[in-house]
Amino acid sequence: MTALVSASSSGVRPLLDDLAMLIATNERGHVLKRPSTPATGAMLANLQRGNAYMILERVDEERPGSWYIQVLLCENNTYQLEYRDGVAEFHYQTQTMSQEKVLGALLGWAGAKLGWGDGFMWNNLAEEFGRGDRDGPKSLTGTESG
Repeated sequence: MTALVSASSSGVRPLLDDLAMLIATNERGHVLKRPSTPATGAMLANLQRGNAYMILERVDEERPGSWYIQVLLCENNTYQLEYRDGVAEFHYQTQTMSQEKVLGALLGWAGAKLGWGDGFMWNNLAEEFGRGDRDGPKSLTGTESG
């Protein structure tokens, strides 16, 4: 699959410039390696029943653990946003009605921008996951994602 890039005034570049691979996946199984800003926005905008979640996962062989952010479009048209920084002890969740805030969080997380999660009330989900939970992201609908 071809890596997607974004155009900027300084040229064309991936969303994330470090050595980690960023992979976006939605509920329908559509996968993008190194998604651009517009591609990430389009995946979010296309969330609907039957395609209600998307995951951005940072894959880096030199960093152990699971690093991802995921969003679920809930039945009441709110967004449930979760992220995990390596281990279950650093797994957080919030909700918002704003697609714009979700997009800002997705892009900020993907670009490793400081303060990307500001403006949300995050709940730590560490107690909901056992010590054996060292695998990758789980879909927000209860099934394991690839």
